Formats: sequence, structure tokens, C-alpha cells
Amino acid sequence: MSLKEKITGDLTTAMKAKDAERVSTLRMMRAAILNAEKSGGGEVADEQVIKSLQSLVKQRKDAMEQYEKANRSDLADKEKSEAAIIEEYLPKAASQEEVDAAVAEAVSETGATSAKDMGTVMKAAMAKLAGKNPEGKMVSEAVKKALNNG
Repeated sequence: MSLKEKITGDLTTAMKAKDAERVSTLRMMRAAILNAEKSGGGEVADEQVIKSLQSLVKQRKDAMEQYEKANRSDLADKEKSEAAIIEEYLPKAASQEEVDAAVAEAVSETGATSAKDMGTVMKAAMAKLAGKNPEGKMVSEAVKKALNNG
């Protein structure tokens, strides 16, 4: 069963259970997948679905930060719960240790020595973490730390 099929099945289940918040979030996820299909010209693979869902999570987290700055905890909580529902469909995120190990490996492979090499190291580290759903911000901070201490 593809990820898209699982989301569609869970949407039906949530509708029957009258779980309004889950229905709303799953519909949003399905819409993002349909948009990816339209722009890609056909059925999308699970990897593309995961990228779309990661984008939705990032949007939720950004919105959550903005709402917290504006002291709107009610809206921040809504974004947080939507992000949690979306994350259920994503592979488990890479741990800090996995990120640090991948960055260290990438630095030694690329021979990076300064912040100028950050893009090269980021690319190599993200390739090593493919499939582990790494958070870009976490990888970026690990690369900065490795290059500043290196």
C-alpha cells in the first residue's frame, strides 16, 4: 500500500469517526499530493509524497513560531497538532548522533575546511541521510559547528 493510499484510507476512517481535526489535516495532505501529481504530470512515488509532507510540516512549524511570537497560543497549538498528525506519515527523523556522524563523514570526504565549503558538505551530508527524514536546520547547524571547530 502506497503512502497516498494509506492517507486516503485514514481520511475515510477519520470521517466515519467524525474526527474533524484529523479530517481537515488529512484533506490538506491529500491536496498537497494532488498538487504534486498535477505539477509532475501523473502518479507520484512515495519519495515525492514524503517531500510534500515534509514541506507541510515545515510550513506548520514556521507558522507555529510566528503565532507564538504574536502570543496566539490557540493558533500555535492548532499548527502543532497538525504537524504531529502529518509527522505520523513520515519516516522517523534522524537523531542528532546520526546527523553528527553523517556530517563528520561528509567533511572528511569533501576535505572541507571553512564555511565556504558549507554547501558541498550539506549536499554530501543530506545524501548520506537520505531516507532518514533529516531536519535541514539540524543538519545545517551540525555542519556550521563542524566547520567552525575543524
